[in-house]
Amino acid sequence: MSKERKTLTTNFGAPADNDLNSVTAGVPGPVVLQDIHLIEKLAHFNRERIPERIVHAKGAGAYGYFEVTHDLTGYTKAKFLSGIGKRTEVLVRFSTVGGEKGSADSERDPRGFALKFYTEEGNYDLVMNNTPVFFIRDPLKFPDFIHTQKRHPATNTKDPDMFWDFLSLTPESVHQVTILFSDRGTPATYRNMNGYSGHTFKWYNDKGEYVWVKYHFKTEQSIKNLTRADAVAMAGQDPDHATRDLFQAIKRGEFAAWTVSVQIMRPEESESYRFDPFDITKVWPHADYPLHRLGRMVLNRNPENYFADIEQAAFSPGNFVPGISSSPDKMLQGRLFAYADAHRYRLGANYHLLPVNRAKAVKVDNYQRDGFMRFDSNGAGTPVYYPNSFNGPEPEAEAAEPAFDVSGIVGRHPYTHPNDDFVQTGELYSKVMSDGDRNNLIGNIVAHLGKAQKRIQLRQTALFYKADSLYGSRVAEGLGLDIKEVQSLAHMSHEQRAKATAG
Repeated sequence: MSKERKTLTTNFGAPADNDLNSVTAGVPGPVVLQDIHLIEKLAHFNRERIPERIVHAKGAGAYGYFEVTHDLTGYTKAKFLSGIGKRTEVLVRFSTVGGEKGSADSERDPRGFALKFYTEEGNYDLVMNNTPVFFIRDPLKFPDFIHTQKRHPATNTKDPDMFWDFLSLTPESVHQVTILFSDRGTPATYRNMNGYSGHTFKWYNDKGEYVWVKYHFKTEQSIKNLTRADAVAMAGQDPDHATRDLFQAIKRGEFAAWTVSVQIMRPEESESYRFDPFDITKVWPHADYPLHRLGRMVLNRNPENYFADIEQAAFSPGNFVPGISSSPDKMLQGRLFAYADAHRYRLGANYHLLPVNRAKAVKVDNYQRDGFMRFDSNGAGTPVYYPNSFNGPEPEAEAAEPAFDVSGIVGRHPYTHPNDDFVQTGELYSKVMSDGDRNNLIGNIVAHLGKAQKRIQLRQTALFYKADSLYGSRVAEGLGLDIKEVQSLAHMSHEQRAKATAG
């Protein structure tokens, strides 16, 4: 069967006469500057790579849909949640967090789980992880934390001292550290893990009533994790195994699916709850706030081109739709700025016009103009200012979210919630984990923490001991530490412990 012959062209459509030989002055040359085809190819090649993400650099993704299966319209007026059976197109990007773009999919790391809903009221993004908590609760610490997960400035290698020094000086991290060093820190595939918003969000209805919610995406493929040995072996055998698995499964017609639920807390309950409901280092125990089924997400379509659909995909927790907004969670507040700002750096001020990021089901109409790579009509001759009397877009007062009271002294306030950072970690270790989980957790910690300096080992092990005495004792035994020294540090204040183990 014959196929229509295609003509190779320059970027502006002119036919290229030859794509094997540069234009030269005689044989063998030199090459002449007038070879526009050569210059265009080389110049474009030099610019093919955009800056990789500072975090979540390596990822995989797919398209699919979200379908409402249960009616929760009493809590939110978001139209994409307005009726059972309603479907909304979604894009999902899974990722590792700390590694570079070429790192192995099986690295011990939280996994990113980002969603973009192409709703009729604009794009709504959920930027989640596969763990329900995070390492820190204040965005001021975030750059420092990420620096410790990267490479040492002198050796350009991952550094256990740097990694554990920060964590052992940040007690709030112990909950997430415990999850990370369990086998949940090395999921078998992206299809075999859950997703959690971690952050608390506000849902509000047409009456102006609001509640606080957390999202839970539960995999229908069952949870599967790799042991430390399996993860190390996989990194050598197939460092792209999770990326390949997602693509090949969808290609085979084995579509990945998750059931979606939310926890719901009323505003008056948040004021007296035993844990700070806006602290991302804590969970809301299901016994207190059970899951309410909301819907189902299915991934059924692979990207046509990875760069266009996944590398250029830009997610931000600040992309809301009416009926959903933010909460006083300090980490969330910081991310509302940081994510969109990162996209403007990586992709340019007009990243929202890229097909993968563009709102598909609603017209975008505002007064932002110009900038690099403006590839629509740039507003043509319509007004570029507001207010105006030339029929420009008007604000819609009904789009405002319900107000809530905030008062206090402006200043840098330390965290003072009465419930400490060790209760939930201790319950996770003693009540949730199985014996096998605990054995693997201890082995994983000892293998990694054992590479750090002894004073850092002591400080970190004291945090495990404060969460659960058996937990800390087993880590101490595995590292060959003096348990009495660990106990002594555990009973000190954070400041005293830091001073006692200073370098």
